[in-house]
Amino acid sequence: MSDHHSHREHTGGRDGFEKRPGPGRERGGRGPRVFAPGDLKLLLLSLINEQPCHGYDLIRQIESMFDGAYSPSPGVIYPTLTFLEESEMILGDAAGGKKRYAITEAGRLSLSEQAIALDGVRMRIEVSKRSLRGHDRPAEIHEAVHNLRHALQMHHGRWSPAEILRVRDLLNNTAKAIVDGPQEHAE
Repeated sequence: MSDHHSHREHTGGRDGFEKRPGPGRERGGRGPRVFAPGDLKLLLLSLINEQPCHGYDLIRQIESMFDGAYSPSPGVIYPTLTFLEESEMILGDAAGGKKRYAITEAGRLSLSEQAIALDGVRMRIEVSKRSLRGHDRPAEIHEAVHNLRHALQMHHGRWSPAEILRVRDLLNNTAKAIVDGPQEHAE
């Protein structure tokens, strides 16, 4: 299998997205960073596994996942498809002039090994979708996220198996509660 950093080298040191300069500010027409490194590769592999398709179809499928609030550029999609093809995760068939991509056995195996990571990608899409619609983080939430990152950094090197599961569950449950939104009985 390939390591997670080879895609960056393949695309000139970037994963195709730029970080937002600050809450609510866009830069040069580019939107916020939507995918973490490796997320787009995994998502494309999953979509191609569901149904072989062309690059343009994948762009439209991702756009619909974000309810039209985000559309990946061909300059991000096609280099990622090329990387997946060179890694023998997908196979491109150029019959009819347009390349149609299908998953390979190695791609299916990689996808099954990364099922949990794919769930994380789909959850992050839901969170990003809200942010892209203009529901950017208030300063209080930004500060709380900063505190969470700091707590995780302070924890480095002390990850017992039980502690990994405890923190994972806390973070996943919190993320799910945020995505689900306020409950009806909440005041």
